[in-house]
Amino acid sequence: MALLQVENLAVGYESVPVARDISFALDPGDYLCIVGENGSGKTTLMKTLLGLQDPLAGTIRMGEGVARDEIGYLPQQTQIQRDFPASVREVVLSGCQAKAGLRPFYNRQDKETAARNMERMGIADLADRCYRDLSGGQQQRVLLARALCAAEKILLLDEPVSGLDPRVTAEMYQLIRRLNEEGIAIIMISHDIDEALSFASHILHIGKQVFFGTKEEFLKSPEGRRFIGWEGGSAE
Repeated sequence: MALLQVENLAVGYESVPVARDISFALDPGDYLCIVGENGSGKTTLMKTLLGLQDPLAGTIRMGEGVARDEIGYLPQQTQIQRDFPASVREVVLSGCQAKAGLRPFYNRQDKETAARNMERMGIADLADRCYRDLSGGQQQRVLLARALCAAEKILLLDEPVSGLDPRVTAEMYQLIRRLNEEGIAIIMISHDIDEALSFASHILHIGKQVFFGTKEEFLKSPEGRRFIGWEGGSAE
């Protein structure tokens, strides 16, 4: 059964759509990459999936046992967020807030979840460090650990390697792949078409024409061949 089912979705702001006619399904174990030109509505779609804004049309249905507050989310970072003056432990723990509800404190289970995900991301030794003093790659690991505190079955990633050097980018992609192999379904926005094609099981292309299908189907489609040509990627 699909974890997430989207049908004829239109997304945008103040009744003005930036993308429409979006339909796709996310099954357990899927690794879905969302690609498209700048301004095509990729981030807007992700925010709509998270319930941060309402759809203009269409439906979003969660599968049985999936709740929005159990979806992990790694957004694009702003400079203000990069300078956030909190410890790594505090940042990671904040990922448990949605599950805490009205409870005004973190309980033992929250702290154990945060510790487990810091260990999982290889940053347990950074727990007492100030977040803003970390490198870009370390900050992304912290934010991924934070997202995992919420993630039960689905993890949404908005350009998770933006601004990282090639070595750290490769490490981040391997971390994400490992999480997918552990059973978390991934939805990732990417401008890196080669990496998207390398890791993804499915592609959602947003543009004048919307495409959803397997990676192999995308490579054979008119949308895929046209987009790969524009982006300078490889169809190998």
